[in-house]
Amino acid sequence: MATTFDDVKAVISEVMKIDDDNISMDTRFIEDLKADSMDQFFLIDGFCEKFSINISDDDARSIKTVADAVTYIDTHKN
Repeated sequence: MATTFDDVKAVISEVMKIDDDNISMDTRFIEDLKADSMDQFFLIDGFCEKFSINISDDDARSIKTVADAVTYIDTHKN
């Protein structure tokens, strides 16, 4: 069974068109992956779709690293 981290990596890999081997819990979306505002929108949208959750705009702004995403998703998914 895939972990939240594995599923988050899969979303990031698909959205950013990168190899998921280069993604760790410490990976930062803007600084490390060079995600622009549209990339960030598609990442949040991908997380919402993958995990069947809603992420508010305010909460989305606080998600800056892979660890932030995993923690948020683990505390908000059903």
